[in-house]
Amino acid sequence: MATEPVWIAGQWRQLDGQAAFQALDPSTGLPIESHFPISSWADCDLALDAAVDAFWELQQLGPNALSDFLLAYADAIDSDADGLVEIAHRETALAKAPRLKDVELPRTTNQLRLAAKAAQTGSWSQPIIDTKLNIRSCLEPLGPVAVFGPNNFPFAFGSISGGDFAAAIAAGCPVIAKANTGHPGTTLRFAKLAESAIRQTGLPSATIQLIYRTSHEDGARLVSDPRIGATGYTGSRHAGLVLKEAADRAGKPIYLELSSVNPVVLLPGAIQERSDALLDEYVTSGLMGTGQFCTNPGLLLLLESEASEQWIGKLADRYQKAPAGTLLSRNVQKSLQQGISLLEQAGAKRLTTAAPAVEGGRCSCANTLLRITGTQFLNDPEMFQTEIFGNAALIVVASSISQLQQILLQLEGNLTGCIYSDTQGSDDEWYDILAPLLAHRVGRLLNDKMPTGVAVSPAMNHGGPYPSTGHPGFTAVGIPTSIGRFAKLTCYDALRQARLPWVLRDPNPTGQTWRCIDGQWTTDHLPGAR
Repeated sequence: MATEPVWIAGQWRQLDGQAAFQALDPSTGLPIESHFPISSWADCDLALDAAVDAFWELQQLGPNALSDFLLAYADAIDSDADGLVEIAHRETALAKAPRLKDVELPRTTNQLRLAAKAAQTGSWSQPIIDTKLNIRSCLEPLGPVAVFGPNNFPFAFGSISGGDFAAAIAAGCPVIAKANTGHPGTTLRFAKLAESAIRQTGLPSATIQLIYRTSHEDGARLVSDPRIGATGYTGSRHAGLVLKEAADRAGKPIYLELSSVNPVVLLPGAIQERSDALLDEYVTSGLMGTGQFCTNPGLLLLLESEASEQWIGKLADRYQKAPAGTLLSRNVQKSLQQGISLLEQAGAKRLTTAAPAVEGGRCSCANTLLRITGTQFLNDPEMFQTEIFGNAALIVVASSISQLQQILLQLEGNLTGCIYSDTQGSDDEWYDILAPLLAHRVGRLLNDKMPTGVAVSPAMNHGGPYPSTGHPGFTAVGIPTSIGRFAKLTCYDALRQARLPWVLRDPNPTGQTWRCIDGQWTTDHLPGAR
């Protein structure tokens, strides 16, 4: 059986004869024709050796080489937009337009171009210069980076195209991309475009490498190997924690995006003021992409009242009548159904009826709303924060503002949290009580805005306390901040000018690089610089 090649050490390599897998078309439930090999440790070992060689070569090329590659790659992606959208649609069932072509693909190339600019100026490296003591420091690339991409964003978070990838390359780190098994063909197409950009710009051929799948044991071995600098991972909590345990034992940084229920609090004044608008916003956000966003608002918190009851009833009716979208895979469908069952067994009441089985094998599950009381939540907060990834949500009705406070104190870490309040100020007192509690539990606090959109902005934090991520101090979105995950801090004490990194020499290397000189951030040259 012929399989698609892996890209290792600058060569397309056939691994025919090894175990292989096929992606699934979620709209039909049938396998897609192409077969992809499951790599052995020998493939990983070869890729690691090649990545180390590429890393040292990259250090000699300077930032313009990285910038040129990222720009060329972004241009190549734009030129192949239709082909990428077509294959990603088939492998994920995500809508061609606007989702893939008009939203996710432009975001992907925008990230790459922002990373190119950051690499070129070098401000991301936070150069600090103490002229009196002649001590200087900056962030520098850490080493080869492994990137594990998720199933739900084949472009913008993809292992060979997304935010982790762009940040690692901008830092000067070669990337070993581990494709998500849900969309290997999409990742392969990206790899061919990346290869073309590498050859065009003269980067080391092993700056980027691609494997599709490994055993769990080899995945853990990869993230903990002495040759690896760091790992970026987006996916399930269980698999991520297995990798984290292996990386932690070896002292290797690993940046995880795991699970998040993204609580949304609706205060009484907001419901009274704009009930129908809130329904529209929540239904749009909750069912967007069939609920398969890491920022999907899966936990809805309200205070007990007649107005809340009416609003919940209307929401359930909207969920019941909305068409159920297609899920990314059979595994996502199974996990969603299991999560709903667990919550029901724990005492949650279903507000929507289960739909009959979908004909034709499509991966799908009925839009589902579940409900519990605040007391139920407090009696088993861990269970009722089970992530139900997909088109389902849990509503918690608290008996008082005091009970709502206690619920927020029991929240696990989340990527986002939101409070909707009356624009005329009737909820301000309660907002002031609740907002600090919620902010402590999330990476991004929103007010009167659903969390599903994640802007590519330098100020964005797409991260949060555990278990939403593995560390609360880092973001996976937002250049230049995200680049620092793949860097180490190096201090240079009493080095001669010619031996310093380019960002630490007396002249400002670009005229645009921000550096902290004797406590002041500036783009100026040092006095007397030549």
